[in-house]
Amino acid sequence: MDTVLMRPARADEAELLGDIALLAKGSWGYDQEFLDACRSELTYTEGDLSDRKFVVAESAGRVLGFYSVDGELPEGELGNLWVVPESIGTGLGRRLFEHAADTARNLGFRLLKIEAEPLAEGFYLAMGAVRVGEIASGSIPGRMLPVLRYDVIMKTK
Repeated sequence: MDTVLMRPARADEAELLGDIALLAKGSWGYDQEFLDACRSELTYTEGDLSDRKFVVAESAGRVLGFYSVDGELPEGELGNLWVVPESIGTGLGRRLFEHAADTARNLGFRLLKIEAEPLAEGFYLAMGAVRVGEIASGSIPGRMLPVLRYDVIMKTK
């Protein structure tokens, strides 16, 4: 993989980030009806990008993934972590997660709450997060999402 730059997302990238999130979710084999039901939760506005901490991973001028961190001290939330399908399995997700944890720590957070895509739970567990419960999906009635916590203070490099 070429050099990857982690940088703040620009407000004009809101639509692009929504497209990346939907492409990533679609790579898990969900049908179009399911993706359409998720679309509103995976649509970002310029205001979202200015009100929350969104960071993109860019290589050769192309955004390959992103994350967002927000919340109120001492517990933040990893609101998003998405990687374009062709970069899944390259280590980019790990790099984004580690950068998000560093960002959260630098902002003064002690913990990150993660309401995960069920098929991504294994990734977060491998990163050191711990499952603490589940929550109803905001998009799909009857669907439950795993809730995890990650201690950004204890998990330093």
